[in-house]
Amino acid sequence: MGAPVDGERTDSSHHEVGVVVIGAGLSGVAAVIALRRAGFDDVVVLEKSGRLGGTWRDNTYPGCGCDVPSVLYEYSFAPHPWTRCYAGRPEILRYLETTAATHSVDKAIRYDTEVLAARWEPGTHRWSLRTTTGTCTARVVVVATGPWHRPRYPDIPGLDGFPGAVFHSARWDHDADLTGRRIAVVGTGASTVQFLPEIQPLASRIDVFQSTPQWVLPRPDYPLPQGLHRFLGRHPAARRALRGLHHWTQEAIGVPLRHPRLLRPLETAARLHLRTSVRDRALRRALTPRYRLGGRRLIASDAYYPALTRPNVRLHPTRVTAVEGSHVIGADGSRTPADVIVLATGYHIGELALAHGLYGTHGTPLADAWAGSRRAYLGTSVSGYPNLFLLVGPNLLTGTTAVPTVLEAQLRYVTAALTHLRASGYTALDVKPEVEAAHHQALHRALRTTVYNTTGGSSYYFGLPGVNTFCWPWSTRRLLRRLRAFMPEAYVWSRSPSEARLSDGGSGCG
Repeated sequence: MGAPVDGERTDSSHHEVGVVVIGAGLSGVAAVIALRRAGFDDVVVLEKSGRLGGTWRDNTYPGCGCDVPSVLYEYSFAPHPWTRCYAGRPEILRYLETTAATHSVDKAIRYDTEVLAARWEPGTHRWSLRTTTGTCTARVVVVATGPWHRPRYPDIPGLDGFPGAVFHSARWDHDADLTGRRIAVVGTGASTVQFLPEIQPLASRIDVFQSTPQWVLPRPDYPLPQGLHRFLGRHPAARRALRGLHHWTQEAIGVPLRHPRLLRPLETAARLHLRTSVRDRALRRALTPRYRLGGRRLIASDAYYPALTRPNVRLHPTRVTAVEGSHVIGADGSRTPADVIVLATGYHIGELALAHGLYGTHGTPLADAWAGSRRAYLGTSVSGYPNLFLLVGPNLLTGTTAVPTVLEAQLRYVTAALTHLRASGYTALDVKPEVEAAHHQALHRALRTTVYNTTGGSSYYFGLPGVNTFCWPWSTRRLLRRLRAFMPEAYVWSRSPSEARLSDGGSGCG
């Protein structure tokens, strides 16, 4: 494995396992359950933190919650009696922990174990992994780190010299007392929409710096009575019908995103929501987007606009260019005093944190292979990286599809691939480069006519300059159909020199 790197402990023994799952969030928990159900019991999850939960563990900002209906943000095999139509972060985290415990997923997790590098060994058809707790080999690696993983910190001159508290919304500083303070919020994305109404009553003044206004749709959130869940528990068909209603409502919103000529009714609804929520014409004008709805992430809230109209909140329709002492400087020349700065500047959505440490058949890091275009066949397989599967990979999500829906379909695809591998006598599968290229070309050709590509590359959909690395351009139905039909002919199948077979058995990793 080579010399140890910073952070690695060298006192651990080497282990071999069947499948290593990297990350214990929504995707990692589901992966373990799906793999075991398919007969792959030798599964180990490597989690760099001391607790499972992924983005729902890390994001603790006030008001953090789900932006799709709760009944869609659950595993189909683990229904939950949600307390609200849109679940909050604490309830989602409890749900993940409870589901993991119920299915004994927690027993497979090696906490405080960060993967530093993984290298494909052509001679043995194994992945060699180096972690902060030692080394291991695995026949299959499933990357389940998710797209909402690494906060994006802006490069603002003078920010390091700010005398007060500065933190990213994804790493909320709960020791920072906001009561009676002057708070500068940089950014107006989905996180700001959620936490601003929560902190507004505490602060003496909040200055919100908006570089680009957002389309905001109404979101009717309300408590869900326990009587409803008792009824749904007794009548599974009713629960399926409720899920179907929410699913097809989301899909109906998705149709005009793929066919922008149909967007006018949605945009009219959003403008009406703005007009009825904000009476001040100047503020309403500053909050009105100048791009088509759906060109950026869809946002829904009934509380954001009212919070912006409170006397202690001021919107600055300008980006932040510098910080001088305790003053935040806007591109319009404004100087705003602040005691606290909250950076609500999003995530490195298109990036894979481990990409620089994933080495494929030719010893090339995935980051280098993706330098010009991050591509993966069906968002799952990357040519030149055998027995590696990405969960919620490039171009697999839409603006409306719930992540668990995509995730479960993807895991059915992965387990079908591994079942075929185990039964065939081969030890490695690698998607054909021409298949990957054809999929990539068709996908980006289809994206040209969608609303996702109308912002000129300025939204977080564009993980690379001019390249949409996030969106699936077709319907969810088409996505599920493609993932349901695993095609062996799309892959190159091979045996290791030792003719080793994919089988269960092993002693853990990390």
